[in-house]
Amino acid sequence: MAKCAVCGKTTSFGNNLSITRSHISKRNVRPVKPNLRSVKADIDGEVKRIKVCAKCLKDGKVKRA
Repeated sequence: MAKCAVCGKTTSFGNNLSITRSHISKRNVRPVKPNLRSVKADIDGEVKRIKVCAKCLKDGKVKRA
């Protein structure tokens, strides 16, 4: 399962809306997956390969090896 190792962000679900003639006629459930990156990170002095979302990388929550 797609999951960030730092913040625990997983797949969320929303609606795919079909709009016809000025009103919504159908709703389908669609998954929204996190933007995961596989990186080598320094965890407790060891270099490990983990999956981290792009937001955690940008915020500096992960120290790259």
